[in-house]
Amino acid sequence: MQRRFVTADVFTSSAFSGNPVAVVLDAQGLTTEQMQAIAREFNYSETTFVLPATVPQATARVRIFTPRIEVPFAGHPNVGTAVVLARHWEAAGRSTGDQFVFDEGAGLVSIRLLREHGEVVGAELVAPEKLTLRETVGVEAVAACLSLEPKELRTSTHSPQIASIGLPFLIVELESRQALSRAKPNIDAHEKTLPPFGIDAVYAYVVDCAAGELHARTFAPLDGCIEDPATGSATGAAIALLTRLTGKPTETRQWRVHQGVDMGRPSLILGQVEKRDGIITEVRIAGRATTAMEGILHAT
Repeated sequence: MQRRFVTADVFTSSAFSGNPVAVVLDAQGLTTEQMQAIAREFNYSETTFVLPATVPQATARVRIFTPRIEVPFAGHPNVGTAVVLARHWEAAGRSTGDQFVFDEGAGLVSIRLLREHGEVVGAELVAPEKLTLRETVGVEAVAACLSLEPKELRTSTHSPQIASIGLPFLIVELESRQALSRAKPNIDAHEKTLPPFGIDAVYAYVVDCAAGELHARTFAPLDGCIEDPATGSATGAAIALLTRLTGKPTETRQWRVHQGVDMGRPSLILGQVEKRDGIITEVRIAGRATTAMEGILHAT
């Protein structure tokens, strides 16, 4: 059976930069095994499958697969899928409004479409879960994962911390932009360090809190993704963690996060974190997206 797909480059307004996602628009009838095989074929960090909604408040059911596993939530697939689906429906004469709700493994994900001159150019999502903090991980083990020296990790704000707003990541602050540029994944160290904690990715960053800017990289070789060009779910966890630990007890903080620069796919992720009485109450992730390719796949 033929299925239509569209690819979008996310957290960018330029094709062939940002983070690509493949969106299979008519996935009804595909088995989980077929979806996983299609995701392996695209070999992007994620591929999404759009299905009819199964709950009244949802616009659509969306399943998200890496080349290796299905995940309950991810940032850039939601932004890219929302833009692709809205453009597809509007081209067919279907009114979409400006609000979507995707039913995903992590729950219902609220999405606001971003428009310029009436055209959908991006999307903003609300994280489906509150910030949760899990274990911290030893500096020496994390440094080995990044092929860096332990002294190149900064722990004055937080130790290497597993955090999640829907998908867990190991969040690591580095001492310098130079260290971030030199970082590269050591697969043996990843295999030794990450699986006991039930995670498969490291998000490393440097921060300018005064400017509200991060530079970041994500490595997930255990999930078939050596480096991810832009990771909305990890970014959301990182900026929520930083907002929780710094600043005022009650505030709304805006963040700009640059990722993908060191691998030639520059991306810009916009974040907003609400904090009330020291508690993170909401995390929003936004960005632009542009379609890159479309076609037909054959699933038998």
